[in-house]
Amino acid sequence: MIKTAILGAALVTALAGCATTTSPTGRNQYAAVSDAELNQLGAQAFAEYKAKLPQSTNTTQTRYVQCVVNSIVNQLPTQYRNTGWETALFQDNQTNAFALPGGKVGIYTGIFKVATTQDQLAAVVAHEIGHVVSRHHNERVSRQMASQQLVNVLGAVVGSRYGEGAGQVAQVLGGVGTQGLFVLPNSRKQETEADVVGQQLMAKAGFDPRQAVNLWQNMISSQSSSRGPEWMSTHPDPANRISELRSRADGLVSTYQAAQKAGIRPRCG
Repeated sequence: MIKTAILGAALVTALAGCATTTSPTGRNQYAAVSDAELNQLGAQAFAEYKAKLPQSTNTTQTRYVQCVVNSIVNQLPTQYRNTGWETALFQDNQTNAFALPGGKVGIYTGIFKVATTQDQLAAVVAHEIGHVVSRHHNERVSRQMASQQLVNVLGAVVGSRYGEGAGQVAQVLGGVGTQGLFVLPNSRKQETEADVVGQQLMAKAGFDPRQAVNLWQNMISSQSSSRGPEWMSTHPDPANRISELRSRADGLVSTYQAAQKAGIRPRCG
């Protein structure tokens, strides 16, 4: 029988070389790669997106998206605000968007089907940028690396005792286990954290944080009602998510109103 201590020691070893950081909501994180390396990977991935996907030729929509992104970026801490952000509007029906380390934002034109106001689009953009400023990309890389090392150790231990074939089976089963119990729960935490950070950002940028609720209501209406259990998903349950967004919005109205009073009133579309 493989002792828990063996896997525990493997996890400690896997994370020993990682720097410890703290997320915007106070979570401990592990960073396996430097910001410079992560920014380079983000730039590379963004270049690949632009090479493969057609960009919109609608100049009105492009300016609209750029205005929302700029408004959110202006409220970021200096280390992120001065990155030199780049935005691309991709001609694609996906109701999706993303942001990458190094200041890269990609918006799919399909998002306009659910983000029907500038405040709702700001909720999308701020959420995605929230992943970047919360260092989620580095955290995911770090945990994936640690997870893979655990799987390798599990396969080696079982293989040495029961043979190579058993070791390979253990690696497969181990991968399923770490994905379900280690990687996916962390992803849900990241999504919730990006909601928290994003809603704060949009309020500071003069966008109504209550519109994040309307956005997700639109998202649910546009998608199939069939859905697996929450613990098998990388995203929080939609009903729970909306409830939390609504609760946080109530506490951020004063931030939004203060921004408006200070003259921070985006007029993007």
